[in-house]
Amino acid sequence: MPAATPHSFVDLDACVDAVISRVGKQLVVGTPLGIGKPNPLLNAFFRRAQAEPSLRLTILTALSLERPVGHNELEKRFLEPFVQRVFGDYPELDYLHALHAGTLPPNVEISEFYFKSGSLLHNAHAQQHYVSSNYTHVVRDMLAAGVNVILQMVAKDTRDGQTRYSLSGNPDLTLDILPPLRALEKAGRKLAVAGLVNNHLPFMQGDAEVAPEFFDLIVDNPVYAHQLFAVPNMAIDPVEHMIGLYASTLIRDGGTLQVGIGSLGDAFVYATQLRHADNTRYREVITALNLQSRFGEVIQLLGGLDAYKAGLYAGSEMFSDGLLHLYRSGILKRRVYDHDVLQQLLNEGKISESVGPETLQALLTAGAIGSPFTAGDVAFLKRFGILRPDVRYDSGFLILPDGTRLLPDLGDREVFNRVVHEALGARLADGVLLHGAFFLGSNWFYQQVRSMPEPERRLFAMTAVSKVNEIFGDVELEQRQHRHSRFLNICMKMTLLGAAVSDQLENGQVVSGVGGQYNFVAMAHALKEARSVLMLKSTRQEHGRPVSNIVWEYGHCTIPRHLRDVVISEYGIADLRGKQDWQVIAALLNITDSRFQEPLLAEAKRHGKLMTDYRIPDAFRVNTPERLHAALRPFQQAGLFPAFPFGHEFTPEELVLGEALTTLKHRTGVWTGRLAIALKTLFASPGSPQFEPYLKRLGLAAPRNLREYFTAKLVAAALQEQ
Repeated sequence: MPAATPHSFVDLDACVDAVISRVGKQLVVGTPLGIGKPNPLLNAFFRRAQAEPSLRLTILTALSLERPVGHNELEKRFLEPFVQRVFGDYPELDYLHALHAGTLPPNVEISEFYFKSGSLLHNAHAQQHYVSSNYTHVVRDMLAAGVNVILQMVAKDTRDGQTRYSLSGNPDLTLDILPPLRALEKAGRKLAVAGLVNNHLPFMQGDAEVAPEFFDLIVDNPVYAHQLFAVPNMAIDPVEHMIGLYASTLIRDGGTLQVGIGSLGDAFVYATQLRHADNTRYREVITALNLQSRFGEVIQLLGGLDAYKAGLYAGSEMFSDGLLHLYRSGILKRRVYDHDVLQQLLNEGKISESVGPETLQALLTAGAIGSPFTAGDVAFLKRFGILRPDVRYDSGFLILPDGTRLLPDLGDREVFNRVVHEALGARLADGVLLHGAFFLGSNWFYQQVRSMPEPERRLFAMTAVSKVNEIFGDVELEQRQHRHSRFLNICMKMTLLGAAVSDQLENGQVVSGVGGQYNFVAMAHALKEARSVLMLKSTRQEHGRPVSNIVWEYGHCTIPRHLRDVVISEYGIADLRGKQDWQVIAALLNITDSRFQEPLLAEAKRHGKLMTDYRIPDAFRVNTPERLHAALRPFQQAGLFPAFPFGHEFTPEELVLGEALTTLKHRTGVWTGRLAIALKTLFASPGSPQFEPYLKRLGLAAPRNLREYFTAKLVAAALQEQ
């Protein structure tokens, strides 16, 4: 059973010893996804398992993060200085090294429910031990797997001699799993819950803040504190900018937003900021690109083009840079409150966040409070800032700040006026702008959250994933909080009948995982006014050639077609909800790259799913990359839609080199490109002064051998391509 205070350690191995003494040598370890993993402590357990074959270690987790590594000499020369600068002393996970190398000992098993995208394709152990699970079902599955150890990185705060801990960026599963685990402990399951203190984590309050007795063991030693895993901002290309622009038109003012990390999410955030901060320019772009003429009906139905007055609230499992940028821009500003009647009155406009006599009257009329006040009424009114914090209740009397005892009968006009003038607060309190289950972001993001004053940080409520990704708690309250929800997610492929592929290939190889995507799609169909929006690039490069991501059929799906809703590609918006099959096919063809429209059209007709005389409208038969780039170019030349709207951590030389090496990789994907590069390399002059800063950055300015000389010539050839 948990002690009143946890056993404290300054040594990792001593903590490992204590865990083994509590639960034995069969360790089934649950540890958070992302940055909540206590890497030094996990490495200590892994080393122990390597040294003691009699110990059985199973690690249940997701999103094991690792520094980027180069796969050839050029990539390594480019990445290593950048990685050291950005990731600092972030410690790698030893089990990941062994997993990649195929050297996991037989007594160690790693089982994840979500991979870093594409990182474990063709890794036999990872693929075989993957668990396909909705985010909200992970706790159930971990309990069934016999989890008996919880390891988590935590933040610590000591005030007035009292120590508190915070689950910080990962209360997601830990808050949900601890109650059933403690119940199993009472029934006989041996259990150890251990935390590793790292005050690089922001100290998040609310549900994420826990008492010392939450843990059985704590490792607290500054030597184990380390930099958090940072996700660098990557360039946003024109295709991604167009997808983000379309998505920005579907967000209703006064609504709710969920959006993830990555360049598509960043593109949406940029376009949304443009809509709010420079609405005139935003509308000019919309008009010039003919968005309203082609998609005006769905934009009017679901979203809008005006700047945000009421603003947005975020109900998003992931809190990351994009949502913080929306907050800093004054867009994420709609606060929600954990009280059904209070939220309803706000939604209906019967009260505002400014407290006044109408607030009391509306609450009284709605039955949220009685007259005279009860002790419960006063507690409720103080919690939400309607009564001042120095007002008290005692034996049926309201004690005003000056000590006056008042029978709180609001039917008495004099009493009502005294309460209004002497006891009311100024603004509603305890509202939040965001409910999130975990966070992951850039170094800028972590610094911003850490440096917030505590009252501001409380606006971002990190909580259990069951609260964010499901609506099975207080359904009415959640319906009212999640007004006009738009759940923005990414998929890899879309079939013409509306099924989405987001997590794995048809051969069974898992790319990432289901995560919370299915949860949010299901919520979009369960919540009033809500919509699911799946975003994808219409094509990808495969062996140097373009291939359509919108296909007739595919041997796997993540989101079945009966849950189809809104789909966005760089060529537009397809509203599929409730549509007949032929209408779904027609709408998706309209946003397909035109190089692939006719074969897909013929396939649909061949299977009798589309009328034989159906023809794709002329307005949608010009979906080409060349036309898209040409349409955006004038705006980019005017400073809009930049590659890095939120900054970056690359040096000027790295920006040029990154583009050159990316072009080189694409060109060498086909034999014609390899031949062209070979010829350019043959005649390239690496000694030219124009190449010196770039070759110096790669350590190739003064080649030491023939290999380095020809590598420098290859880089010079690639730079000439820019």
